[in-house]
Amino acid sequence: MPALERIDDVFVLDLGDTENRFHPDWVATVDGLLDEVEKAEGPRALVTTATGKFYSNGLDLDWLFANTDRALEYVSSVQELLARMLTLPVVTVAALQGHTFAAGAMFSLAHDFRVMRGDRGYWCLPEAEINIPFTAGMSALIQARLHPGTAHEAMVTARRYGGRDALAAGIVDRTADEDSLRRTALDLAATHTTKAGPTVGTIKTRMYGPALAALREKDIPLG
Repeated sequence: MPALERIDDVFVLDLGDTENRFHPDWVATVDGLLDEVEKAEGPRALVTTATGKFYSNGLDLDWLFANTDRALEYVSSVQELLARMLTLPVVTVAALQGHTFAAGAMFSLAHDFRVMRGDRGYWCLPEAEINIPFTAGMSALIQARLHPGTAHEAMVTARRYGGRDALAAGIVDRTADEDSLRRTALDLAATHTTKAGPTVGTIKTRMYGPALAALREKDIPLG
C-alpha cells in the first residue's frame, strides 16, 4: 500500500511496489496521505513515485468488472482524486520510475511537474486499444495539461512514449537515469517549498476550472 515520508521540506508519497492500480482501498489510502500533506504547516512540496516496474497501471479493472453495480461510485472517486491532485495547495512532482499507463498517466498529468526515466518505461493512454472511452472529465484533464497535438496522438493512437519521446512531446518536464530520478524530483520540488498554501491552491483551481468541473460532474456516462 502507499506510504508517506518526509525528507526535509519535501513529502515523498510512494504509491506501492506492485502495479499500483486504483483499487478503492488504494484510492482511500492515497487520499488520506494527501490529507497529511495538506494539513502540515510551513514550507513543503510533494513528490510521488513508486517502487519497482510500475508507477501506476491505472484503474483496477478486475475489481471494476467484479463490482459493476458500483462503477459510477468508483469512477467518481478516481476523478475526485485526480481533481484533488490537480489543485493540491503545494507544488507536486511525479517521479515516473516505471510504466505509467491509463489513469496512472492521468494521475501524473495532475501533478505540476513530471520527471521520467530516460532509458526504460513507457507513458501511455491505452484506452483506444482496450476499448474503454475516456470520460468527459478525464478528456478535459488530459487536454488541459498537454499540447493539443500531443493530446490527440496520445488519446487516439494509444502511443507508448519512452522517456525521451515524452520529453520531446512535452508530456514530462525532465528525464533522468534510474539512480538520479528520485533526487532530480526532490531537488525540483525543494525549489518550490515556499509556495505551499492556499494561494497556490486557488491559482490552480482557477487555472483548471473547466477540467475540474468535468472531473467533479456526478452524471458520468461510462460507455
